[in-house]
Amino acid sequence: MLELLVVIGIIAVLAVIGISSYSTAQKKSRDAKRRSDLKTIQTALEQYYSICGFRYPTPAGAATKYFSSIYCPTPTQGIMPTVPVDPYTTPYPCGTNTTSCTENNYIICTTLETSGQEFCVQNQQ
Repeated sequence: MLELLVVIGIIAVLAVIGISSYSTAQKKSRDAKRRSDLKTIQTALEQYYSICGFRYPTPAGAATKYFSSIYCPTPTQGIMPTVPVDPYTTPYPCGTNTTSCTENNYIICTTLETSGQEFCVQNQQ
């Protein structure tokens, strides 16, 4: 009976270690997706800048801070038909609490789960 309890205890410890490792791996995976998404959005915005008259797009409507798509009106060209969203299905906001995206600049930030730090991309021109 004692041997059975020892085996159950060992299995329980291994299960806890496995679950915590899995949770950490999921967080790292979501953070990697966030970084990749922001770099992809940055590339699309820089392409827009070079194609569409050396200005950046602004999010649709004055009240919104989110891009749903990135299209150049002149010449008509779809640069990013669907802008990626955060793994928790929330869009990445353009601008911060104190700044907004304009035709001259942009900044897009997200908070990373593993470190709690902000990861931002901004205009390169």
